[in-house]
Amino acid sequence: MIRPLLTLAIAFALPASAVAQLSPTERSMVEAVDAQQSDALSLLANLVNRNSGTMNHDGVREVGALVGKKFDALGFDTEWVEVPGTDRAGHLIARHRGDGTGKRILLIGHVDTVFEPDSDFQTYTQEGQNAYGPGVGDNKGGVVVMLTALRAMRDAGTLDGADIIAVITGDEEDSGSPLELSRAHLIDAAEESDIALDYEGLVTLDGRDMGSIARRSFGSYTIRVEARSGHSSGVFSDGLGYGAIYEAARIVDDFREKLRYGEERLTYNIGLIAGGEETTIDDDLIRTTARGKTNIVAPAAILRGELRAMTRQQIARTQAAMRAIVAENLPGTSATIEFDEAYPPMPPTEGNAALLSALNVVNRDMGLPEMEALDPSRRGAADISYVAHLIDGINGLGPVVYGSHSPDERVDIPSVWRQAKRAAILMSRLAATPR
Repeated sequence: MIRPLLTLAIAFALPASAVAQLSPTERSMVEAVDAQQSDALSLLANLVNRNSGTMNHDGVREVGALVGKKFDALGFDTEWVEVPGTDRAGHLIARHRGDGTGKRILLIGHVDTVFEPDSDFQTYTQEGQNAYGPGVGDNKGGVVVMLTALRAMRDAGTLDGADIIAVITGDEEDSGSPLELSRAHLIDAAEESDIALDYEGLVTLDGRDMGSIARRSFGSYTIRVEARSGHSSGVFSDGLGYGAIYEAARIVDDFREKLRYGEERLTYNIGLIAGGEETTIDDDLIRTTARGKTNIVAPAAILRGELRAMTRQQIARTQAAMRAIVAENLPGTSATIEFDEAYPPMPPTEGNAALLSALNVVNRDMGLPEMEALDPSRRGAADISYVAHLIDGINGLGPVVYGSHSPDERVDIPSVWRQAKRAAILMSRLAATPR
């Protein structure tokens, strides 16, 4: 899809010989970010030290309120919106109304983490150039980058005319269901915006900052197998058949052999399998039990897997192929497959590439190396994927994060300032670009 954002690549284009140069206003934003370092780290520590695991609704709201006050101080109108029927805490919506002439910008982040109150990983620590803590990068560090950049814009006067909506979700790590409710506010914001900037962590490869303009989808599936059961001496016979475990193995191997070839960046992992005389799976679909004996042909099996793809067309094509494979049953067996798509894909559109080009003009003017487009198979899904079909966007404007979702999660502190400077200049230029 070619969108109006392509004009940005032309508007910001520089000859190869161009000398790195910022305007006086942009240099003042760089200085403003440096001046904020102490305040920004204090805010990061304050956010990290307050537990906001997705299911800790009170904690998510508390952290959201702290972030909301920072937006209030920048002249945004803020609102915490509850989403009844999703069993989640809600989202922070912050709006800054500008002069209506420039690109309308949607900022995306989240305040929830994967670390619930019963986790042993609860506090912020700092060692040299690294900050450690639950959600320090994913995504509280990203939110701090966002706020630091906006504060620099305010101090330089470039925020005054900017039309910006920030949607800070409270359930990115475990999205509420149904998705049409839990992501409705994000989608509504995208429909009145021109560009999406997502403040998830920055990925580096061999010390080089990478631009993220595409992300694969994430969805899960459940396969249930039933079969005739009897004494094991009759397995493979016309009267008894093959049993559920052989049928499950056939399905898994056919997936391996028949699906992947010719499909770029398509993966379909099986992460859980159980079979026997009796199998059960819990309501969260993450724990199974199985009971059986070696002399019984297994009548039941259950499998759980995930599917990641680049486009909606690739998802539909692969799901159809998987259904066909599941239906090719061995004698004496039957099987069903049920899909649950959690995150849609963010395809690598030309408009997204143009936005990366605009960011690379910022890099050149700052004297930073050009950022290449990141292979989307190197990172997971994110909230920006829900709006990728509506507007162009770029992901990875947060700090460099290591060990996300683990007790070793840490942020490279200098990357916070680098990213905030990039973001302040990029947002200022976008906001000044006519719609």
